Amino acid sequence: MGTRHIIIGDIHGCHDELLELCDRVALTASDILVSVGDLVDRGPEPGKVLRFFRERPGAVVIMGNHERKHVRQVFSFSQEITRLQLGDDYAEAVRWMSRLPYWYETDEIVVVHAALMPGLALSKQRDEVVSGTTSGERELSTALGDRRWYELYQGPKPVVVGHHVVLNGPQVHRDLVYCIDTGACHGGSLTALIVPTFELVSVKARDDHWKRTKQTWQRPVLLAKAWPEMSFSKARRELERLGEERSAAVEAIEAWLVQVEALRPACLERLIALAGDASTEVEAHPLRTLLHMARSGRLDLDGVKERCPTPKRTLEIAAAVGLPLPAAPCADGPANVRFAPAGSWLAPWQFD
Repeated sequence: MGTRHIIIGDIHGCHDELLELCDRVALTASDILVSVGDLVDRGPEPGKVLRFFRERPGAVVIMGNHERKHVRQVFSFSQEITRLQLGDDYAEAVRWMSRLPYWYETDEIVVVHAALMPGLALSKQRDEVVSGTTSGERELSTALGDRRWYELYQGPKPVVVGHHVVLNGPQVHRDLVYCIDTGACHGGSLTALIVPTFELVSVKARDDHWKRTKQTWQRPVLLAKAWPEMSFSKARRELERLGEERSAAVEAIEAWLVQVEALRPACLERLIALAGDASTEVEAHPLRTLLHMARSGRLDLDGVKERCPTPKRTLEIAAAVGLPLPAAPCADGPANVRFAPAGSWLAPWQFD
């Protein structure tokens, strides 16, 4: 038998399933192992998956939209989790991802992560389309309307893709397009296509990994963020985006933001009172500009809000006028959230 290509669908950090699938296809040293992309994000062990492909001679990994997000530093929840999972290895992993190709071609097949624009030569395809970015998806939709690209694809070679999850098993369209992302990270399966025989082999996922990974990593992701330096509006957007499942961490940070934001009217009252006190040494005070504004009647709540755009600045002003500060949430072991002592807001997001 000649050289085989073992093409594997979206792995998303599912290392155990990857090893099981390689055993199932009887992977040998002479086989060329190909990933359609999305090695990382959502699953429990992206570091082990990356190491497996990086250490295997001749392995090919296609740029998926998830690798591209890391390369371009476009972070959603799953990328933030992966960054923490990889730890000190993250920067080098991203450098490696940045060199990944957007397509792979042999005499028998073409492999891309997500799709092809029908009618265009492979060399003319846009990176956004083949890797499945949001803009690439829009471009396909604009060009094709309600039609699917694989319904219009005419060859000349079969194409192997992942990206769009098909939980009921791999799909083959007209023996020309093989869709092999079978949702390993969502509790589905991990699938390989063996070329030249075009045999499809799948192994069942051992868990709904994305659900479990979100539960495990939500708190560390939340507490690793620089909440004191964010604007209040951005902080709330982050909580809405990351708080799909309620947790003690989400509720603690939300409550802290409410408490800090509520200091702003109290800051205004205290500034007006200080400005009206003849004994206040305005020029020596760290908030002399605000005190001058208050003394001349030009300071209102909007002015205070303008100068308190972040929790950190709000707390600095509150401390300077002698207001008591709320305790900041921080980690206490693997599952709980406690509050740091009042005044420790400059660096509250450290965990044990």
